[in-house]
Amino acid sequence: MVDRVVVPFVVALRFLTIIPVPLSAKITSRQAGRAMAFFPAVGLVIGGVLVGVDRALSFVFPPLVNAGLLLAGWVGVTGALHFDGFVDCCDGLFAAKPPQRRLEILRDTHLGSYAVAGAVCLLLIKFALLVVLPDAYRIPALLLAPALARAAIVYAARAFPYARCDPGLGLSFRETLTWREVIAAAIVAVGAAGVALTWRGPVLALSVWAMTVGIAVWSKRRVGDLTGDVYGAIIELTEVGALLCILLMARFL
Repeated sequence: MVDRVVVPFVVALRFLTIIPVPLSAKITSRQAGRAMAFFPAVGLVIGGVLVGVDRALSFVFPPLVNAGLLLAGWVGVTGALHFDGFVDCCDGLFAAKPPQRRLEILRDTHLGSYAVAGAVCLLLIKFALLVVLPDAYRIPALLLAPALARAAIVYAARAFPYARCDPGLGLSFRETLTWREVIAAAIVAVGAAGVALTWRGPVLALSVWAMTVGIAVWSKRRVGDLTGDVYGAIIELTEVGALLCILLMARFL
């Protein structure tokens, strides 16, 4: 039970967040693969933190300040891990270079103009969405966007090949990943969406899945296959996409 549930969950929590949880056991390759089944559960934990922060800030600050601080907390609780991947992808995937050269750019720690522009646009759009989210949908949005986005990379990691053979964070989790973990992650994410939004939940989950496929296919064309940075970009973009979908649901459904 500990090896199959507790350790993989703690591994996922330590990898995806900065929440300090102890882990004394040695992490095996199989446990890393199993940890991906718990990615949406960790997304719900992140969402729960965001809801708590949002409720607390709303008693003290006006909406614009609340949204800004909440966004900073959102980036901070993940250690900017996925944001860093998104920024790297902006430079690498948009470069007018051959695929192999784009892969090299993804490894480069220096930021180019695409990275700066992409980071600014992403943060501005996310900030605007946090400002205008209706109160009736605010808690479901903060809970579901992180959960669905992390379920998205579990699917992407299994459904699409990995671009590199050398060791890396993305490969260490992906190499023992099976469809069993993908299905488990999907059940958690879609189930949470259904509970929070009734029939709109599965529609939202399907929309996030479609975004994931679109991003993965486009990335595959640009660099050959997916990388850990692309996984980070998928999380950031599908979080924004989920918030946009929830906003549209609030207005039209």
